[in-house]
Amino acid sequence: MHISYRWLARHLDLSGHDPASIARDLTLHVAEVEGFHRFAPALDAVVVGQVLSREPHPDADRLSLCQVDLGDGPPRAIVCGAANVAAGQTVAVAPVGALLPGDIEIRRAKIRGQVSEGMICSERELGVSDEQAGIWELPAGLGPGQTLTEALGGADWVFEIENKAITHRPDLWAHRGLAAELAALWGRPLLPMETRLPATGEGPDFAVRIATPHCPRYLALPIDGVRAERSPEWLRLLLLATGQRPIDQLVDVSNFVMLDLGQPNHLFDRDRVAGGIEVREARQGETMRTLDGESRSLQPGDVLICSDDQPVALGGVMGGEGSKVAADTRRLLLEVANFDAAAIRATAARLGLRTDASARFEKALDPGLPLDAAGHLVRLLSELQPGLSLPAAPTDIGTWRDPAMSLAFRPERARALLGIPLTDRDIARYLERLGFGIEGDGATWQVRVPSWRATGDVSIEEDLIEEVGRLHGYENIAEQPIRADLSPALPDRRRAVVRAAQDSLSGGPAFNEALTYSFIAEPVVRAIGAESEPYTEVVNAIAAGLDRIRRDIVPSLLGLVEPNLRHAEELRLFEIGKGSRVEDKDDWGKPAEVHQIGLVWSRPAAGTGAAFDDTVQLRLKGVVEQLLSAIDAPPPTWRPAAAASRPSWAHPGRSALAMADGPAGEVPLAFLGDIDPLVARRLGWAEGRETAAASIDIDVIVGLPIHRRVFKDLPRYPGVKIDVALAVDAMLPASELEAAVRRAGGDQVAKVELFDLYGGAQLGQGRKSLAYHVLLQSDSRTLSDADGQRFLAALEQEAARLGAELRRA
Repeated sequence: MHISYRWLARHLDLSGHDPASIARDLTLHVAEVEGFHRFAPALDAVVVGQVLSREPHPDADRLSLCQVDLGDGPPRAIVCGAANVAAGQTVAVAPVGALLPGDIEIRRAKIRGQVSEGMICSERELGVSDEQAGIWELPAGLGPGQTLTEALGGADWVFEIENKAITHRPDLWAHRGLAAELAALWGRPLLPMETRLPATGEGPDFAVRIATPHCPRYLALPIDGVRAERSPEWLRLLLLATGQRPIDQLVDVSNFVMLDLGQPNHLFDRDRVAGGIEVREARQGETMRTLDGESRSLQPGDVLICSDDQPVALGGVMGGEGSKVAADTRRLLLEVANFDAAAIRATAARLGLRTDASARFEKALDPGLPLDAAGHLVRLLSELQPGLSLPAAPTDIGTWRDPAMSLAFRPERARALLGIPLTDRDIARYLERLGFGIEGDGATWQVRVPSWRATGDVSIEEDLIEEVGRLHGYENIAEQPIRADLSPALPDRRRAVVRAAQDSLSGGPAFNEALTYSFIAEPVVRAIGAESEPYTEVVNAIAAGLDRIRRDIVPSLLGLVEPNLRHAEELRLFEIGKGSRVEDKDDWGKPAEVHQIGLVWSRPAAGTGAAFDDTVQLRLKGVVEQLLSAIDAPPPTWRPAAAASRPSWAHPGRSALAMADGPAGEVPLAFLGDIDPLVARRLGWAEGRETAAASIDIDVIVGLPIHRRVFKDLPRYPGVKIDVALAVDAMLPASELEAAVRRAGGDQVAKVELFDLYGGAQLGQGRKSLAYHVLLQSDSRTLSDADGQRFLAALEQEAARLGAELRRA
């Protein structure tokens, strides 16, 4: 959320506090400020100019030659390409030497033969807005030569507030609320603000009916005699600084009140809702077109604002296309309502339509705020348009009640929890500055919680104690050494595995750790072909399409590949997390959790001249083996993965399981496989890449005995190196052939390394040849050629049992 320094100054005297100190105070006492920046700093270098004359450029149809008074001497000749420049205008001029956004320096130049001594600027060229339709025409009466910063009210800074820090504080989603926090912190009064509704006419009440419990309060106020005109610069600049796009006075004042007080509101063209207003829930299958032009499919639970039974707004989220304010609107209906937070959150999440309004209603707004917001809006609009009138009093109905309440509070309890010797007077002063009322004295007080803090934020005594500590300043609490009996924590094998895995993968393999949601997106489920698998469903999904919990880690990583490959050619990701298996139950009857390490490696495919083992899958196999060793898992035996054990994303012919002996037989430690090309296309990956993924089962590994790596002395005697090649059936796993090599050499086999894979016509149909480097070594003597011959003879017999043939030169 963006907050304007100049806007805060409308509510509080900021003297003595620069933007840096305000950012510090907010971070320490209110909410984290992620950063702050100067708004449109180019305004310091740009001055006010008066266009004295405009003549067509003699040599260019689309250019004008202007004489512009800058207040410091003779008029400047400036060539301008904007179609809307005219004599008599007050404009923004970048004089020679000014530096504009993009490091553009203005210089004296000849443009089609005419000297130009500056530049008449648009808002876009100054970094104020995206408006580029023409030059920025300033209000008449500004003195030529002033910098725009001086002429338009002074410099502004924008504070970037971390939204997650204020999700429990609806009052802080407004400039007035944040100013109140600073006022309490500094001991200064808020500047007065008149929000009483002006006198209204005695016309009939506008017809409003509420037919849903999701709308506790609805206020409707008719306003006549309005015009959709351009807003004054002070209003436009404040909105622009906070990320809003100015439209016209009607829309801008509506947005201003929302950002000022935190209460969303909506303006209808009253002629388009002449049938009155009904607030009801949507019917199954009902649709409406919102202000963004999108057709929305609705369902029961969504709040609709209707006129003549036709939806005119999606309550608490966005207005409707058919009732919006237009250039010819003269009669308004102002809506200021209070909606149920959970209902608005559910609608916005399901539709993927989170707006400034819904973000505030989701926080449980003070139901007492609508009348103040209505009065504030009318007074602001009447200052801009003195001719408007209120033909009737507001229709203000609903079942709402004031949420203000009292809580028992013990000062001694506050001192004990905070660990500081605050006096009762200090505690009372802090609470009263924040708007709390104090009744009684002695050991227990009654503290009155104001309505704007009582909708879910402050509900127990500890909340009040937190307020005292926050205003006092946690940084002002002296550090004290912890005095407690400390005992070492019990060893946790799972935690040790996770830590070792993080160290191993982020080291030599250079994998980056990802942290994803436990939910899996609907498009990813469809892309990997896993729609038929059982999932644990989420009732209150945080966003549309995230209504199920993932079963495994790898699919979450697959969803990250395409966006991350926009920034790098090669991608190595891992995540350590949980999946949910709804078909299995834990001890409490809930869906069982599975703990996994997921890995994904994607890179451009190797060229035709690459080595046989230069594939991403074999490289990832090495990473998995290194990882298993690092987490004290037993050495794996690799076997082809059967269809039943192969996930939907894996290539059917290029996947394997890492098996190990467990207490009751073999258990799978890990799965490794290439990504199915069809899955890759569905995920939108570019052609010409190879991607492999792996999944390591932490639960299985934790259940096995720790496999300790034992140091082995360096060999005392030289070994014998023998290269062997074996022709076998193409479907025989390499792991079985390697095991045969090791059996043939027995204890003398120190190392077996596959170095070549060959297939050719001379081998016969369905045959392949695997070549190995074999190192034979003894701990007691130097081996001779005779030992090598005995090994080859034994290997020939082992190979024959597998239907293999020892190839000889």
